[in-house]
Amino acid sequence: MEKHRYILSLDQGTTSSRAIIFDENGEIKSRAQAEYAQIYPRDGWVEHDPIEIFSSVAAVASEAIARGGINRNDITAIGITNQRETTIVWDKTTGAPVYNAIVWQCRRTADICDKLKADGLSEMIYKKTGLPVDAYFSATKIKWILDNVDGAREKAEKGELLFGTVDTYLMWKLSAGRIFATDFTNASRTMLYNIHTLEWDDELLSLFGVPRCMLPDVLPSSEIFGYTDEGAFGAKIPIAGVAGDQQAALFGQRCFTRGSAKNTFGTGCFLLMNTGAEAVESRHGLITTLAAMRDGTPHYALEGSVFVGGAVVQWLRDEMRLVRTAAETEQYALSVTDTLGMYLVPAFVGLGAPYWDAYARGTVTGITRGTNREHFIRAALESIAYQVNDVLCAMEKDCGGMCEKRLAVDGGASENSFLMQFTADITGHTVVRPSVVESTALGAAYLAGLATGLYSMETLSRHRNGDSVFSPNMDGDTRKKLIDGWRDAVKRTMHKD
Repeated sequence: MEKHRYILSLDQGTTSSRAIIFDENGEIKSRAQAEYAQIYPRDGWVEHDPIEIFSSVAAVASEAIARGGINRNDITAIGITNQRETTIVWDKTTGAPVYNAIVWQCRRTADICDKLKADGLSEMIYKKTGLPVDAYFSATKIKWILDNVDGAREKAEKGELLFGTVDTYLMWKLSAGRIFATDFTNASRTMLYNIHTLEWDDELLSLFGVPRCMLPDVLPSSEIFGYTDEGAFGAKIPIAGVAGDQQAALFGQRCFTRGSAKNTFGTGCFLLMNTGAEAVESRHGLITTLAAMRDGTPHYALEGSVFVGGAVVQWLRDEMRLVRTAAETEQYALSVTDTLGMYLVPAFVGLGAPYWDAYARGTVTGITRGTNREHFIRAALESIAYQVNDVLCAMEKDCGGMCEKRLAVDGGASENSFLMQFTADITGHTVVRPSVVESTALGAAYLAGLATGLYSMETLSRHRNGDSVFSPNMDGDTRKKLIDGWRDAVKRTMHKD
């Protein structure tokens, strides 16, 4: 009897944890998903319970294995992909978190960032890390925990506390504390890691007051990090692929060539373009980051991060109660021909690229007596595409002719065909959506499969699902008028001193 081989991909996202099992051909064998609690202690603060994160991951992994009828011994490797920048600090001995996970969306450290900017440190930090000074990244979150949790700084300096992004925490838990590591992509999002020397940077550690002993080892994205404890899945399984969710999606979309780009329509929107061996410096509000790599040779990407993408649909459903399900938004948006000039700027936690305004808050402009629920829903969906276009325009300014006029897409909101067509129209790019939009989980599976010999770069080129292609069909004058209206709405949204 032929032995099947599988990759278990653990996709730990901002609002849910998923487990997807892929076979030798990159096809999905089974999957499971579970949402978990979002914690909002104050305006602009966002937290998760690390214990609940791990419990949800363990639960969906077991469920996916059971649903697929898979023998644990047939799982060749585990790939992990995760929400990035989210910060967890835990006790090295007990494993207990000293505080909730501070989520990438959280703005509580904006004042720390303001001081760094006022002290003229932005350029130095960008030169080393490729990142703008913003509360988005991990460094100020670690500093906040050490400064605000009783006894935390003292324990950290004694080597009694560990820091990790979610991938590190999951590996530590799954291995019963034997693995304390991260990969280059996650390290590059901390604002503590030098993306040129590929080292934790002493100057930055001193600046943020982070003891080096708290930090994990940093390894390539496709490598055997270690093995799960038998108590986790009833077997010792190698964890062999790790990447932050957006770099994993870039790899899963097989954007291996310079100039190829993808956008993930998730809770936020994340547009990445492969820039190869060149670390392109952005002058238009983008991030220079490390892409997933198979060895110690650095590969780079330009990235634009939109804080509220698909989350605006969640908001329509849960807070505004304008729809019962996210899927309904497409039908409502198509029931009207436009928004009657209304714009919704969903700056619920500030604005990310290319504006980087931590104090901006959501704004609606252009409401008239004729505005109805359908217009509001359409404006919410259109806001996602407008934000993607803002990032794409910045990327083209930074890269000139490097950018391809093709945009690969994935993520939950990419299943909305109205949104994909409007994105093609407003950007002027051909939008390509694979039939399986789980590119993030697939990227982690590819990285794990490459490290363990299940896949090769040659076989990956043959993994192709049927694509849906959305070609731009909006005339230039209409596009310009709509974009001008959007940019005016953004100006009204931004914080004014």
